[in-house]
Amino acid sequence: MRELHLADSASTDPVIAVTGLSRSFGSKKALNDVTLAVPLGCVFGLVGENGAGKSTLIKHLLGLWRTQTGSVTVFGLDPVSEPTAVLGRIGYLSEQPDLPDWMRVAELLRYTQAFYPRWDTTYARQLLEQFGLDEAARIRTLSKGQRARLGLIAAEAHRPDLLILDEPSSGLDPIVRRDILEAIIRTVTDEGRTVIFSSHLLDEVERVSDHVAMLHKGMLKLCAPLEEIKARHRRVSLRFEEPRTEPPEVAGAIRVDGAGREWTVISDAKRTYAPAAAQHLGAVIVEDAEASLDEIFVAHAVD
Repeated sequence: MRELHLADSASTDPVIAVTGLSRSFGSKKALNDVTLAVPLGCVFGLVGENGAGKSTLIKHLLGLWRTQTGSVTVFGLDPVSEPTAVLGRIGYLSEQPDLPDWMRVAELLRYTQAFYPRWDTTYARQLLEQFGLDEAARIRTLSKGQRARLGLIAAEAHRPDLLILDEPSSGLDPIVRRDILEAIIRTVTDEGRTVIFSSHLLDEVERVSDHVAMLHKGMLKLCAPLEEIKARHRRVSLRFEEPRTEPPEVAGAIRVDGAGREWTVISDAKRTYAPAAAQHLGAVIVEDAEASLDEIFVAHAVD
């Protein structure tokens, strides 16, 4: 995890403000009263299982869907009513970039450049060289990883104020994922711009994010700086002299897993004092450590 590039980011208006956003598709609630704010100059991790509502939220940010309930602003503007002012400052990369197969790499970048007055040709060429892409290659001949790299160049070369990455590394090999993550970090640390990084790969989100929002079945479970989320959760492993048939009742426990003599508790650190809990239960603490983002998400992703 990085430190925020802009020390005064907390005092500025948020890049994105979502208030009471709900959306239904028939009887299914895709988003349920979601409220969050994305600070300037951070990597904002958006996590959740497939179908949690991440892509639905992103479509609202891009102005592709009008809100049913609640409000969405990006740069203080409504992305539906003022799309030109909003989208001109956004770069977007999806899990499967929709690239025209008949074009060559250089042709796609020239075509994309026409839409963005701030397009940085030198930066685009640097990324081409870094990613080892041939300008003359037809897009239809590119591998999935090469297409992802090209999509990132198209999204990033105009140096957008907001870069939105929707599952950008899903299904890609570790080298391509590394390239994308490094580009995300460089985008923020070098220039203080803002990134939304939506992914179900929680280890990657934990590696690069400053803030994290957790969605589960359309509901916002957590939204806070990553350091705060990590500080609030502990993983405590307990060992009992006698096997237990029922999970131990621990104050502040969010999730308890195990069997017999060995049990693991993911707990709210503010509500649980592990030594006292162990003594009360007649158990020995085997481990008391900071919970991972993956463990925290699993603990909160309960119906």
